[in-house]
Amino acid sequence: MSKLNVSVSPHIRSGVTTTGIMLDVIIALLPAFAASVWLFGARALYITAICVLTCVLGELAFELITKRELTVGDLSAVVTGMLLSFNLPVDIPEWQAVIGSLIAIVVVKQLFGGIGCNFANPALTARVIMLLSFAQTTAFTAPRGADLVGGATPLALIAQGDEDKLPTLFKMFIGERAGSMGETCAIALIVGFIYLLCRKVITWHTPVVFVGTVFLLSFLTSDFSLEAAMYQVLGGGLLLGAIFMATDYSTTPPTKWGKVLFGLGCGLLTFTIRRFGSYPEGVSFAILFMNILTPYISKLTARRPVGGVKAK
Repeated sequence: MSKLNVSVSPHIRSGVTTTGIMLDVIIALLPAFAASVWLFGARALYITAICVLTCVLGELAFELITKRELTVGDLSAVVTGMLLSFNLPVDIPEWQAVIGSLIAIVVVKQLFGGIGCNFANPALTARVIMLLSFAQTTAFTAPRGADLVGGATPLALIAQGDEDKLPTLFKMFIGERAGSMGETCAIALIVGFIYLLCRKVITWHTPVVFVGTVFLLSFLTSDFSLEAAMYQVLGGGLLLGAIFMATDYSTTPPTKWGKVLFGLGCGLLTFTIRRFGSYPEGVSFAILFMNILTPYISKLTARRPVGGVKAK
């Protein structure tokens, strides 16, 4: 009789690894990264390098001090650093970028147990903390060569009633508008989205429902104006958040219907904050709030085996 190997589940394994997934995310972020350097200059590269280096060294130092298994090689710290930098204005002081990176990687990720254990997206949480702590986080700069009004973002102009000062939708699409470094160029973010779909790293459910909800509600509340709805889609960090942060494995539901509900909730909250809140943008707050609800959404939408009893 042949020898039997007994092991715990899962018994079906694939070649997909955390490092491979993170590498795909980095590749998907490269078009937006290249666009940020093109639009905002070499300082975009500088700030991104600071965030990535701080995240990597912060994770390494924390794991050495606490004698945990070293996980720097899985590239998740690199992804966190890139995403945080994409959510910051190009003129952010270096020391604030360092503090934000340490909050993301040490406080939000490592103190909760490391990758897969954090309840909220590290980059977004750090960004919100910085938004509430540092005024420079909302001091945006227009891309070089762009004929724009100061550093006012499109959503800020809409909130102020200065729609006549908005850039054209084409300029919005290619990134010639004020905003965070990685959120302005829509075409670059869409290229990254297509790549992640083709590599099956993410599914379409959350990003499409998220963006579609904001678009539809904006369309219905703006006298059925397609142009006004498109400005809401392209004018803030909606595409960046929907594609790269609302699809985070550890902070979003794993089921298809869970992803749909998550995207719907994010869209409703983003629209509500933008329309009725004191901030012209609401993507970060919306995703973080839905991160908190993820365990409940996952339980609600979990499929149970045939003949199984519903969990209490």
